[in-house]
Amino acid sequence: MEKEFTISVFAENMAGLLQRVVTVFTRRHINIESLTTSKSSIEGIHRFTIVVRVHEDQVEKLVASIDKQVDVIKAFYYKTNEIVHQEVALYKIPTEVFANGDETEELIRAHNARILSIEPEYIVVEKTGHQEETERLLREFEKKGIYEFVRSGRVAITKIMEPLNKYLRSKLVENES
Repeated sequence: MEKEFTISVFAENMAGLLQRVVTVFTRRHINIESLTTSKSSIEGIHRFTIVVRVHEDQVEKLVASIDKQVDVIKAFYYKTNEIVHQEVALYKIPTEVFANGDETEELIRAHNARILSIEPEYIVVEKTGHQEETERLLREFEKKGIYEFVRSGRVAITKIMEPLNKYLRSKLVENES
């Protein structure tokens, strides 16, 4: 049975690495549900957070292939219950929707969202949460009218207390040797 997995790839910040990592997915015909890249807590190491829906044996092979890529320090995969994760969504809604009274304001509060910008033609609302939560608010805004919607990729931190930074630092030192 397919499940959702979050893959964390730690690598040096090298040009072309993202393409090589994505090619591993493409060759296996695996769709990437979400992809986020950023600096990690260790100088010189970047983190790719990738969400996929596959069988566990597929994700094991996928991570093993990613691990073999040049400039990849280490790749891990996690089940949803092994991580804490969030996404950010932005909604651009017509100002007149908000002018309909307190209903829209109550909707924003009920979804623990916040207003980022109020312009003459539109209002920008931000919601952080899991994909299901941001989709739920999107459906509500679609009933009233919406100009734009965008959601970030997943950002995730493991619940498992492994000495990750120590491991990554040791691998970085090995690579420099």
